[in-house]
Amino acid sequence: MTKIGVLIFLLINLINSKLEPKQFIARQGQVSFFSYTTAENIEAKNNQVLSIIDVSNNEIAISMLMNAFVFKKSLMYEHFNASYIESDLYPKATFKGVIVDFDPLATTVQTRIIKGTLTIRNISKEINIKTKIENINGNYILTGDFELVVEDFDIKIPPIVAPNIAKIISTSFRFEYQSYEK
Repeated sequence: MTKIGVLIFLLINLINSKLEPKQFIARQGQVSFFSYTTAENIEAKNNQVLSIIDVSNNEIAISMLMNAFVFKKSLMYEHFNASYIESDLYPKATFKGVIVDFDPLATTVQTRIIKGTLTIRNISKEINIKTKIENINGNYILTGDFELVVEDFDIKIPPIVAPNIAKIISTSFRFEYQSYEK
């Protein structure tokens, strides 16, 4: 290849890399959880979850404030933040991982596994999450659900209420990503 051919090739690749976004952001992702109990079901939603995907390496990062969960009853909110999560000491939960075999150019719905590390209360746990990924006009929607074991994150449940609190929490999420320009 001549020097001019190499220069044109590099210029085309540079232009294409500038035109195609590499990072996508979801500024108001949604995470919710549900816990069945014999006394009363516990349910909460958090619509203030931030997430970024870098499609150049299929990495994903998520950050959420724990005190942004909304409960049906204010007493549940108080107990969740003060007694169980201790959100004054541990204000955020984070997730960092990789979407396995993700094809950012696919126009069909993909079901992929996200492998990564979830950190709650400064305790990290490796998890795999089955995720549905939709590419809608170059933006992505990720949805899925998974279960969390309360014990894995050293969440203390008082013995008096322990029979009424589920040991496994059903968690679901939805993130709508848009191109992120720095």
